[in-house]
Amino acid sequence: MRVVYVSTIERGGPVSHLQGLVPHVAAAGVDVRVVCATEPVADSFRELGVETFVHPLRHKLDLAGAWRLGPLLEADVVHTHDRRGGLLVRPQAARHGARAVHTLHGLPEAIAVRVGRPALTAPPGVSRTHIAWFLHGYLRLEAALARFGPVIVPSEALAGFLAEHHVPRERVRVIRSGIDVRRREPAPGHEPLAIGTAANLEPWKGVDVLLAACDGRGPLRIEVYGDGTERSALERQASELGLDARFHGFVRGLRERLADLDVFVLPSRGDNLPISVLEAMAAAVPVVATRVGGVPELVVDGETGLLVEPDDVAGLGAAIEGLTNDPQRRLQLGRNAAARIAAEFDPGLAAKRVVSLYEELLAGKA
Repeated sequence: MRVVYVSTIERGGPVSHLQGLVPHVAAAGVDVRVVCATEPVADSFRELGVETFVHPLRHKLDLAGAWRLGPLLEADVVHTHDRRGGLLVRPQAARHGARAVHTLHGLPEAIAVRVGRPALTAPPGVSRTHIAWFLHGYLRLEAALARFGPVIVPSEALAGFLAEHHVPRERVRVIRSGIDVRRREPAPGHEPLAIGTAANLEPWKGVDVLLAACDGRGPLRIEVYGDGTERSALERQASELGLDARFHGFVRGLRERLADLDVFVLPSRGDNLPISVLEAMAAAVPVVATRVGGVPELVVDGETGLLVEPDDVAGLGAAIEGLTNDPQRRLQLGRNAAARIAAEFDPGLAAKRVVSLYEELLAGKA
């Protein structure tokens, strides 16, 4: 069986997910190839021993680029991993006789906040018209594209949301992302305590809430990984609050950076199944996150981390302060987090489920 994976983005959770998935699929005896957007991304796959080709798709209307992609899609299965690829490549896969599979890692920010929280109001600056387009235009388009083949989602919360918004439930498969456990025991704590986050610096990730929650909570070193339109405003907020906050932008070796934290915080206003939370838990780093989307399917409140409501500055601050003052609890939450990853998010098991889906498709059963 030959499988071609297509990713049209340069960084982020979908790329990290694919880097973890592909070697395990190859180890199951599948002939795998990757088509990606840039040489640096291609090099990261080649380092894993995966044959990789660079073929960028410049935008969501790059029909010419998608057409030229055709010769690279000679395979039994073509598996796309981002919205642009899903839109442009699934029809091309069908044209070349391949079965199409798409992983929907998340939704546009305007509606992502509603996953698991349907009554939530629109994010700031998003019009009702914009929301209506995503709910009744974009999601209908995803439903139509699902006719090319099954859609994998990493959380039950997202599967339920899609089923409520035009996408047939029988076309959706829940397969959780997998990740290798890198450490069972948390590292010794820093002085002052190092807390951090990794996110696109956009309003829906709630990094402004994290900074506000750290105000007056004692000496903390705050590490922020990621970039976006809110970076300047967040740097200004941190400076005005007198916080020791360092904004690193996008960095290579993010796994190692997250493993060096004492506490990982993800204060999202909406999310799916964040790879960054998986990365932190796999390094035995205790997690404080918001109760949104599929996050509660990852973080068991009080056992493998702490959950608070989105936009709850006081609640987030109290959770951070509680872990700051209780090193033993940090250690126990970190140990429990790593154990949960080992038990329920094994990458080999995730790959086995994906390969089983491919086999069902080729046998005409899916």
